[in-house]
Amino acid sequence: MDRNINSKDYLNENAALKLKIEEITKRFEEIVQANKELAFENGEKEKRAAELVIANIELAYQNIEKEKRAAELIIAYKELAFQNGEKEKRAAELIIANKELAFQNDEKEKRAAELIIANKELAFQNNEKEKRAAELVIANKELAFQNDEKEKRASELAIANDELLYQNDEKEKRAAELGIANKELAFQNKEKEKRAAELADANAELLYQNEEKEKRAAELAVANDELIYQNDEKEKRAAELGIANTELAFQNKEKEKRAAELGIANAELLYQNEEKENRAAELGIANKELAFQNDEKEKRAAELIIANKELALSK
Repeated sequence: MDRNINSKDYLNENAALKLKIEEITKRFEEIVQANKELAFENGEKEKRAAELVIANIELAYQNIEKEKRAAELIIAYKELAFQNGEKEKRAAELIIANKELAFQNDEKEKRAAELIIANKELAFQNNEKEKRAAELVIANKELAFQNDEKEKRASELAIANDELLYQNDEKEKRAAELGIANKELAFQNKEKEKRAAELADANAELLYQNEEKEKRAAELAVANDELIYQNDEKEKRAAELGIANTELAFQNKEKEKRAAELGIANAELLYQNEEKENRAAELGIANKELAFQNDEKEKRAAELIIANKELALSK
């Protein structure tokens, strides 16, 4: 009977030992699986850490690029403000130049109108002169010479059409001379018999007229030089205005391009800020996940230590 009891106890011990061995085997398999899972998690953790390092480097690079872009935008804004100031100055200069050009055009139109009137009056005077010349056919050579001088003076007046102020003065003088000439012609027609005595006076007057002619020629030369200078200045001003208009159009195009570039830069900067925020959020989530995995790893390590101790005790 004792043998039966011992057999039963032995069988029970064997069964318990077998169950314990199976339990230990399962625990060992679980430990092996846990070690594999822990190794995999460590690999994933290292990959995630490497990704975090790369992400931090990229984030630092983006921050540097953002600062550079901000500096470029500040420079671009300053340059744009400078160009706007230059544009305003150039526009003011163009307004003044346009006003001056309009004033010169008005003066030119007035001068042209005065020239037309002077030309009509000169044509009328030429007709009167021809009539008077027909009446002076009987007169002496001096009168013929004076008529020739009058024709030359008329030609000089035609050349001086562009100098209006001077022609107005000449017009008044010529009117006075024509009045004197008309009186003198009437007197000469009546005083033909006394012409011999008057020839000496006429010669003196002719000398005086020659001197006046030389003076008038000098004045006309000065007036022509001044007119040529004014025309040159007008052409230079017109060329400067053309260059200024071209430069203003170019600056407007450059301003539009710079504004478009600033718009693109602002959009890109906004996109980078959004990407930075998204990356920061991802980094925050990754850091939380990494902290969670570290906690799980520590718990699994503690469990493995306990299981290893238990396995050692079981052996």
